[in-house]
Amino acid sequence: MKQIYKVRISRTFFFTSFLVIQLLLIIIFILKFNRYFAAFYGFSIFLSLAAVLWIINNNSNPIYKIAWIVPIMLFPIFGGLFYLFFGGNQMRRKKKDKRNSVQTQTLESLILNEETIDLLEKENPNAARQARYIQKSANYPLYLNNGAEYLSSGEQKFEKLKDQLAKAEKFIFLEYFIIEEGLMWNGILDILKEKAAKGLDVRVLYDGAGCLETLPLNYDSKLGEYGIKSRVFNPMIPVLSTRLNNRDHRKIAVIDGTTGFIGGINLADEYINKIEKYGHWKDAAVMLSGRAVWSLTVMFLSMWNYTKGLADNPAAYRRDDFIQKEADGYIQPFADSPLDNESISEAVYLNMIYNAKKNIYITTPYLIIDNEMVTALSTAAKSGVDVRIITPYYGDKFFVHEATQSYFPVLIESGVKILEYTPGFIHSKTLVVDDEFGVVGTINMDYRSFYLHFECGVWMYRCSCLSDIIRDFEEMIRICKEVTLENIKTTSWIQTLFRSVLRMFAPLM
Repeated sequence: MKQIYKVRISRTFFFTSFLVIQLLLIIIFILKFNRYFAAFYGFSIFLSLAAVLWIINNNSNPIYKIAWIVPIMLFPIFGGLFYLFFGGNQMRRKKKDKRNSVQTQTLESLILNEETIDLLEKENPNAARQARYIQKSANYPLYLNNGAEYLSSGEQKFEKLKDQLAKAEKFIFLEYFIIEEGLMWNGILDILKEKAAKGLDVRVLYDGAGCLETLPLNYDSKLGEYGIKSRVFNPMIPVLSTRLNNRDHRKIAVIDGTTGFIGGINLADEYINKIEKYGHWKDAAVMLSGRAVWSLTVMFLSMWNYTKGLADNPAAYRRDDFIQKEADGYIQPFADSPLDNESISEAVYLNMIYNAKKNIYITTPYLIIDNEMVTALSTAAKSGVDVRIITPYYGDKFFVHEATQSYFPVLIESGVKILEYTPGFIHSKTLVVDDEFGVVGTINMDYRSFYLHFECGVWMYRCSCLSDIIRDFEEMIRICKEVTLENIKTTSWIQTLFRSVLRMFAPLM
């Protein structure tokens, strides 16, 4: 633990220090050339106005626009510069073009099956419309009769993942936002070393920001010494840049192309409650088997190839020797990218919510939503749909937790039931509608997941594991505390004002 703490302090201190130094150099430059202040002031005002015009006319969410326009107008001298460095929600055009070329190559490997959607159309036209949207917008196909097992905790996933890794015979692909040295990762790493030594194709992809405080610098080189291929998505370079915004928030594991894992669980000890950070850590994942795993393979290789340019042909990893399961519903894994100018994840959620007839059950660590989502949830509740949302009792980020609670009044007044997970922190990202539709993935209900991060999930219709998700949700309700209007009325006016201010800037959190 001391070694891990030392890594966190050193890397974070190094990164932050360099950013602060750059800001100080800019200030010193301005002071040194104060005789040119009038020219600098005029340029800054022009830049801020240009930034505001750009924000107003781009296609981003209106609330995201307001969150940037307000500080720019309050601080016009530095507002435009600050937006230039940190405000972009897309990578440079060169990187975007490279990403698109890789995406084109990998998506060509996916076979879009209209026959399966036509079959679903006969069963449920509404379900077919949802599946068709995902296939058309995200380019990921719908699968019938594949295996899907719900894993209701990090502990369950850890044991299942180790078991499947031990059975690997050809390749292992891991893509995670956070990897941290400790019991969970070390147990997995031991298996990866063994498999790599036997000649298996073992690859690990992790995010530069997610692992800034959890892994040593150049950890990918260390993995290479074990025969494990490793890459870092968008490494954290201490240079003021918009590229800091876009992160790989996915959590994917693929074993031999026949078994895959997807969900909210990273590879760190708090996810299996071996260390306690914010009380008991509650999370969830789904283990897939069958042809649907091919979509996860493509997701991984798409991101892997992007980090170093075109490399592997995904078709070389395709498996067709599956035993088809009978009557286990429809499964559609999908990926979401901030570079396609469409919030696919939010659209999937909104589609399901607006079509709900009986109930909507949601678990999310953050509830920082735009007007469209507030309207959808409120409308559903006012229409008589049983809408319940479980959020953490203990937040992992103070400001984000306070901003989450700023949305409680309007939702509760509309009839939405807000329940706080009293044992600790709930990190699972699940949505179940009418006991027939469900999504499990990496998608938080906040602006970063909907607009800035690379995310993934699996949409399901009439899968047997949906009953397990519902059962888990009902068991959590018993240990949750419902937030009522009476609770909200006891909130001090200072805290209410503080939350209102945070809500204004929530899209930037």
